[in-house]
Amino acid sequence: MHPAARQLLDQVTADPAAPLRLAVVAPGGYGKSVLLAALDRCYRAAGVEALLVDDADRLGPDQLEELLTGADGPIVVAHRPAAVASSWTLLQLGPLGVEDVAQLIAAVKGAPAEPAAAAELHARSGGVPRLAERELLGRLEDFRPELDELDDDVLRYLIAAEAGAGRNLDLLCALLDRGPDQLPSIVDAARATGLLGPDDALLPLAAAAIRDFGPPARRLTTVQRLVELQLANGLPVLELARSLLGTGSSGASAAAAFAAAAAEALPSDARLATRLFEAAAEAGDRSSAVTAGWARATALSGDLDTALRLGDGMLGAPDPETRAAGAAIAATVLAHRGELARSAELYHWASRSAETMTSGDGLAGGRHSAGNGVPAGAGTPGGAGDTGFPTGTRLLGDGAWAGADAFAAIALVGTGDLDGARRLLDAPAPGVAPTLFAGAATRMARGIADSVSGCATETLSTLLGAAAMLEPALGGTLLPDSPAALAALAALHTGELALAEPVLTRALDGGIGGDLLSVRHRLLLGWVAMTAGDLATAAEHRNAVAGRTLEARDELFFATLELGLARRASDLVGLQRSWHRAYQASMRQQTDLFTLLPLGELAIAAARTGAFAKISGQLERAHTLLARLGEPPLWTVSLVWHELHAAITLEDADAAKAHLATLAAHAHCGRYPSALATAAQCWLSVLGGTFAPDTIASAAAEMHDLGLRWDAARLAGQAAIRTSDRKAMVQLLEAARQFQGTAARREQGTSEPAAAGTGLAALSERELEVARLVVDGLTYKQAGSKLFISGKTVEHHMARIRGKLGAADRRELLATLRELLSRPDAP
Repeated sequence: MHPAARQLLDQVTADPAAPLRLAVVAPGGYGKSVLLAALDRCYRAAGVEALLVDDADRLGPDQLEELLTGADGPIVVAHRPAAVASSWTLLQLGPLGVEDVAQLIAAVKGAPAEPAAAAELHARSGGVPRLAERELLGRLEDFRPELDELDDDVLRYLIAAEAGAGRNLDLLCALLDRGPDQLPSIVDAARATGLLGPDDALLPLAAAAIRDFGPPARRLTTVQRLVELQLANGLPVLELARSLLGTGSSGASAAAAFAAAAAEALPSDARLATRLFEAAAEAGDRSSAVTAGWARATALSGDLDTALRLGDGMLGAPDPETRAAGAAIAATVLAHRGELARSAELYHWASRSAETMTSGDGLAGGRHSAGNGVPAGAGTPGGAGDTGFPTGTRLLGDGAWAGADAFAAIALVGTGDLDGARRLLDAPAPGVAPTLFAGAATRMARGIADSVSGCATETLSTLLGAAAMLEPALGGTLLPDSPAALAALAALHTGELALAEPVLTRALDGGIGGDLLSVRHRLLLGWVAMTAGDLATAAEHRNAVAGRTLEARDELFFATLELGLARRASDLVGLQRSWHRAYQASMRQQTDLFTLLPLGELAIAAARTGAFAKISGQLERAHTLLARLGEPPLWTVSLVWHELHAAITLEDADAAKAHLATLAAHAHCGRYPSALATAAQCWLSVLGGTFAPDTIASAAAEMHDLGLRWDAARLAGQAAIRTSDRKAMVQLLEAARQFQGTAARREQGTSEPAAAGTGLAALSERELEVARLVVDGLTYKQAGSKLFISGKTVEHHMARIRGKLGAADRRELLATLRELLSRPDAP
C-alpha cells in the first residue's frame, strides 16, 4: 500500500468520527479500491456511517451530486485523474518505491524479497501495484476483459505505443483520424489506465499485457494500418513489422511491410531479416526480390542449405536478373564450402545472365571472358547502397557488378588461373558506378592477384587498405570471403602477425559478413594466436566455435587448429584423435591457395601419426597450383616450411634437403622467407649434429622477433639437448626458456617473469624428488615405487615440471633438468 494511504488509515483509525470530504485520485491500478476497502473495514469496526464511492469517474456530475446529497458523515470518493472541488481534501496516490515493492513481494510470497528481485519488478511494473501484483501471481491475463472494455481510441493508442509509434504525433493523428488538438484527451485517457509511466511510455509489463492479451483482431488491424501509413510516407517500418511476426498477418500490405522491414534489418540483423523475408513469402509475396533477399539473409545467418536451395530455385527463372542473382548466391555459398572452381563458374554464369539486362544479344558490348571463360562483370547481390531486396528493387544493384568481378577474380587466383583473373579485372565495366564497395572490392582482388607476383609488403598494404575501405560498406552484404580474412591470411604467410590480429578483431566486432563470416574470423584469430605461441588464447577462439555446424572451409581450419594445438602441447593422444577429423575435412575441401596453412599443419600431423601417404595427393595438387602461379614466395614458403618438418619427422633426408633448397631459393624475397630458410638450415645442422650454437641462437631470435615464439623455443631447445658443449647447452636452454616464457606471459596476460625463469626454485619438494629419480634413469613406475606413489602420479608430476620449466617436449625437459641439477647451487 502507498505510504500516503497508510497514513490516512492511521488517521481514520485514531479518529473515525472526524469529518472528512476526501478525493482519492490516481490512475487505474494504483490501489484506490484497496484503500476504500480498508477504510470501509475501519469505519464499520468503529460503528461510523461513512459514504465511500469507488470509480466515481464513471458517474455523471448529476449522479455523483445526487449520491452525495444528504450525506453527513465522512465521505471518500475515489476516481481517476480529474478536477477536484476546492472544498475537498485531495489525496494523490503515486507509484510504489522499491522498498514498497519488496514488501509486496514478501506479502505475496511469504518470504523476504531479494533486493535485486524487488528492483527488477519495480522497473518492469513502474511501481504500479496492480501490475506488480499480477506479475507476482502470474495473472497478467486478467487484463484481457479490461482491455476489451477500453474506449476504441484509447485501445488503439495503447496498441500503437506497444508497437513503437507512441511518440510519433503525425502517425497517431492519422491512425486515430484526429487533429493535433484532439490527441491530448486520448493521451489523458490512456494515462488514466495506469499502463503508462511518467514519460508516457508503456511500462514493460503493460506492453506485455497489451501484446499478449489485447483483442487480437484490433491489434492486428491497428498495426497493419500503422504500417500502411509508414510505407505510404516512405518511413521505416521495422519495429512495426516486427510486432506482426507470428500473428498470421497476410495480404499485400502485410507482405509489403515484411519485405520492407527485412531490407531494413538485413545490414545489422540477418536472423531477424530471415524471419521477415520468410513472413513476406508466407503473406503472399513470392517475388524474385523477396526470394533473393531471403536467400541472402539465410546465408548471412549461416544457414547455407536454405540459401543454396533458394538460390538454385532462381536459376530456372525466365528473367535474366533473377537468374543472375540466384547464380551469384549459389557461387558465394560454394566458395564457403571450399569449391572455388565451381564458384567461379557460377559467377561466370551470373555475369552472362546479368549482361542480358543491358544488351539484347546476350553479352553486353565488348565485355569479354577471361581465360577460363569467366567474363567480366559477374553479378552478385550486395553492392553499396543495396541493403536488401524489397519488392520493386533491382536484384543486382549496379555497384554489385564490380564486386562480382572481384570475387570471381579472387576465386580464379585461388585455383591457379592468374591470367584469367587479370583479364577479368582489366576488362572495362561500362555503367558501373564508382562506389566505395566497388572500388574497395576491386582493390581487394588486385591485392590477391598481386600477391602471387608482387612484393609481399605492398600486397599486405593493399589488402589491409581494402579491408578498411570495405568495413563501412559491408552491412548485409553476402561475401565469399572477407577482406579481413584475406588480409590476415597474407599476414600469416608473411610473418606479420601483429597486423593480422587487429584487422580480424575489427571484422569480428563489426559483424562483417554476418554469422557466416564470424566463424572464419574467429578461427583465423585462433591461428594467429597459435602461430605466435599463445596457445591459451588460440584455444579460447577454438572453443568459441566448438559445437557449431561448420562449412567445409571452416571445418578444415577448425580441425587443423586443434591439430596444431595438440602438436605444440606434445599431446600425442589429442593429435591422434584430431587427425581423423582434420583428414576428413581436407577431403571435403578442394585444394586452393587459401588453405595451404591448414594443409601444412596436416602434413606434420600426418607424419607424426604415420599417415603421410594419405595426403601426398593433396600436397602434389598444392604444388601444381603453386607452379601454375610461378611459385609465389608469399604463398610457397609457409607450406614448404611445414613440409620440411614433416620430412624431419619421417627422417626423409632427401625430402628435407629438397625443401631446404626451395626455401633457400626464396630467401632473397624478404625477411620472413630469409628467416625460414636460415632456420631450416639450422634444423638440418642440428639433426646432423654439426652446428654452431651462436648461429642457432641467432636464427631462433630472428624467428622470435617475427612472432614465431614457439618455433623459436623449439629450435633452441632441440639444439641444446644435442650439443656436447656444456656452455653452449646452457646458452641455448636459457634462450629456449626465454622464448617459451614470452609465449607463456602472453597467455597469462602479464609481464611478470614466467615460472621457467625461476629454475628449480619453481618446483615443489616432491617434484624435486621425482625429477632427480627420473634424471637418474628410473622409469615412472620405478620412481613411484621408491616414493610410494603410482607411476601415473609420477607422470603427472613430470607434466607439471615441464610446464614450469617451459620445456617443449620430454627430451628438452630431461636435458634442462640434468643441467639444473648438476649446478653447485642445486637444492
